[in-house]
Amino acid sequence: MKTLSLKLDDSVFTETEQVISNIKKSRNRYINEALYFYNKVQKRKLLASKLEKESKLVKDESLTVLHEFEMIDYEG
Repeated sequence: MKTLSLKLDDSVFTETEQVISNIKKSRNRYINEALYFYNKVQKRKLLASKLEKESKLVKDESLTVLHEFEMIDYEG
């Protein structure tokens, strides 16, 4: 486990303290869980962005192939 020192905005710290006192969870555990969740969200955003970019790269070719398949169906 790594030790980390960080600076929080006063409002974020105050709100965090209120939440963790209500849910009876240690500050350390709460921040670990929050970062774990935030990392998952960011990874999904990065993946979505990559998928969108790659989809745009193959869009025209995919439409061409689809049109060719449609022509085969009509001829068959």
